[in-house]
Amino acid sequence: MMRSVNRRALVRLLAGVTLAFIGLMPLSSVEAKAPVRPGTVLRATLPNGLKIVIVPNKLAPVATVSLNYFAGSDQSPAGFPGTAHAVEHMMFRGSPGLSRQQLDNIGSVMGGRYNANTREGMTQYYFTVPAEDLDVALRIEAARMTGIDCTEQDWEKERGAISQEVMRDISSPSYKAYERVRAGLFAGTPYEHTPLGTRESFEQTSAAALKAFHDRWYAPNNAVLIVVGNVDPGAALTKIKAIFGPLKAKKLPARAAMAFKPVAAEAVNVDFDQPYTLAYLALRLPGYDSKDEAALEVLADVLQSQRFALYDMVAEGRALATFYSYMPLKQAGTAMLGVAIPAGADVGAAQGEVRAIVAKALKDGIPADLVDAAKLQERRAAEQQKNSIEGLASRWADALAEAGLSSPDEAMAQIEKVTAADVNRVARQYLTLDQAISVTLVSRGGGQPVAGGGKAGGPESFASGETTPVELPSWAKAALDRLEVPEASLTPTVSTLPNGLTLIVQPTSVSDTVSLFGRIRSNSAVQEAPGKEGAAQMLDALMGFGTTGLDRLAFQKAVDGIGASVSAGDDFSASALSGDFDRAVELLADNQLNPALPETALVALKPQYVPYFASRLTSPDYLTERATDQALYPAGDPSLRQITGETVASLTRDDLLAYYKKVFRPDTTAIVVIGAITPEKARAIVEKYFGAWKAEGTKPDIDPPAVPANKAATANVPNPAKVQDEVTLTQTLAMTRKNPDYYALQLGNAVLGGGIFSAKLLSDLRVNSGLVYSVGSRLSVGRSRGRYAVTYGSDPDKVGQANAIVVKDIKEMQDTPVPEKTLRDAKSLLVRQIPLSEASIGAIAGGLLGRFDHDLPYDEHIRAAKRLIAITPEEVRTAFKTWLRPDDLVVVVQGPAPK
Repeated sequence: MMRSVNRRALVRLLAGVTLAFIGLMPLSSVEAKAPVRPGTVLRATLPNGLKIVIVPNKLAPVATVSLNYFAGSDQSPAGFPGTAHAVEHMMFRGSPGLSRQQLDNIGSVMGGRYNANTREGMTQYYFTVPAEDLDVALRIEAARMTGIDCTEQDWEKERGAISQEVMRDISSPSYKAYERVRAGLFAGTPYEHTPLGTRESFEQTSAAALKAFHDRWYAPNNAVLIVVGNVDPGAALTKIKAIFGPLKAKKLPARAAMAFKPVAAEAVNVDFDQPYTLAYLALRLPGYDSKDEAALEVLADVLQSQRFALYDMVAEGRALATFYSYMPLKQAGTAMLGVAIPAGADVGAAQGEVRAIVAKALKDGIPADLVDAAKLQERRAAEQQKNSIEGLASRWADALAEAGLSSPDEAMAQIEKVTAADVNRVARQYLTLDQAISVTLVSRGGGQPVAGGGKAGGPESFASGETTPVELPSWAKAALDRLEVPEASLTPTVSTLPNGLTLIVQPTSVSDTVSLFGRIRSNSAVQEAPGKEGAAQMLDALMGFGTTGLDRLAFQKAVDGIGASVSAGDDFSASALSGDFDRAVELLADNQLNPALPETALVALKPQYVPYFASRLTSPDYLTERATDQALYPAGDPSLRQITGETVASLTRDDLLAYYKKVFRPDTTAIVVIGAITPEKARAIVEKYFGAWKAEGTKPDIDPPAVPANKAATANVPNPAKVQDEVTLTQTLAMTRKNPDYYALQLGNAVLGGGIFSAKLLSDLRVNSGLVYSVGSRLSVGRSRGRYAVTYGSDPDKVGQANAIVVKDIKEMQDTPVPEKTLRDAKSLLVRQIPLSEASIGAIAGGLLGRFDHDLPYDEHIRAAKRLIAITPEEVRTAFKTWLRPDDLVVVVQGPAPK
């Protein structure tokens, strides 16, 4: 189902507010019959009750294994709401016949995305791997189904990590508000708690209690196994039967019934650390088990439409953003209807207008054409899910385990039956705003940075957590011993139009959709005129106001008429069913090349954007970024330019047109077309609508200058909302993407912090010590300069110790060659990730556009595999010694002052 906040200004306002939800319903299926037709979904139920769905998808040589247990936070014992979440964590610490060390080795080398999540009625474990390694992923999940190694010593270590996860989330004001919403909407039921759990309950939880939860609920007859990818269904089913067939079914405990109390209207006010105020109404709605669920989904799409009156608040300058979201669980759901406004704006007036808009819609009725448009968009979105192997696996899991349906097609069939009368009926029945919980997250900003962010160094007492070599099971050893350059699965056709536009076409056959992704090489820090900072942001906001021939509403109606998605800007895109692609590109090109940029819209938006950018200067996130940049770069560097309320207030339409003409040019643009289309047809369509686009003047140089090496510095950015610190250790790199040392540094980064469980930093900071929940390192290199960074979250009293471990581990990489086995594992990780990076059309397009951005060959990832395999331990050591400067790290901490 489509779930997106209105696009344009601040579309990520609700990041961290909404959570994924899971319901509970057994899957109904029958024993599979052979033979299986190519491309056919295969279903089976083993004698032990394990339900299986295998969905072939040949987008890439990749497979996703998703094992979904019908046990989540709803099944946690009373008083221990995080039990299911804690068991999920312990599933990564070993099982009978598969030790933690073996699991770490396998997971780290496979290259796959390997993780889990706990929801209300379900816990999901997923593993995306090269298709030829499917049996390894299956065997891991079968071993973990049999049991977990859960000693008090292991739980004590993992308790530290999961407590850090809890502290991270409760440091988020939006999460705090959401917890209070859950408590108010679902009091007295398991839904009143999120699946996360509490630090207090984890302190009281024992390893024995966690093992008992696993023993009760983790069983083949309480799970559904979904396999999606480039697999032969019959052969995959044979493997599954052999691996999971011997496991025994269990007698499952009874599930608690839920009785919901009436919702009492209340007000929730929370201080917010963002440069805007967020106000929303939270409602309890029916869930997946209601016959009205499909109509509620369509209602959500309508209320999010840019043609619905709620969005007029944005378009007419009375809000930064508006949103409506519907999040169903099995037995009930949550809706959030709200608005984002500048800090200091009148919250009561904004909330009153939202209420008035909804009241008018309930009285007058929702127009049938908006319902039809929503259903068209759902149709395209459903088809487009096939364009991602992981996305398709998630869609099947949502349909089967969350919604209790037989397939995603059944969900779409229910949507198709929804009428305008249905939508109006459920709107009037359930949008009872007088019974809503009114939530306001009031922008308070943060404090100015102060010296002392916890220096990079200090006492520590933990030994290196480098993965200890262990003997692997025979079924894993053969697969992991393989290290070879993957075959290229992409064969893009690359051409240049007469106007200089680069066109890249990659046909696929997994869905009846075609998508276009475009990118203009640009850098607002370099290209904006002095004193006109913010021109790029304001231009982007105005691109959504139609074209010179179609005003905003007429343009959106044309897009809705074909159920397409169209977005213009320096990054632009269009997606449609294949039969509507020509029209979608026509609309995109009209918006991209002939934007209206109305003066009236600029005047209307300024009262929202001027105070927003003024407030942003005092927000903790901005101050953290600013403190980092000021320590890294010299005065006058383009990265230090600031958008202020004054610069935005000074912008005129002529300023935006001047920036548009400077930046929007075909000879700095690449377009990727991918989907059910031939290269010839794609070129004909793109040339028809973009061929007349002309470049004016000399092609701009947008690369920032090289910079000198930074010196060590520390800063602490206070954030009253946080109880946990967010820590970043950063340095500049005088390296370009084409530097020969790039690959040795990339490989070393995989060893240090870019791998999975065997990464040195993760082993030292989480697995062995529980100092952090997550830690990662990132190598970012462009055409003229780069950065290296390590980030983690930790309690304030653990920052000094964690920083010391980071420095120690980097210096070890500089002084001691990485062991051959460790380096080979890192090579396997990076090489196996190559096919995984092509498991969705979005990822494919992103990779191709990234190579365009960096002037790299379009088969660079295959060439990189050859280079990575040949790198020696000494080359990695030398690269780390040459480029990294652990004694010059800039340490910036956001949150309480480190102790």
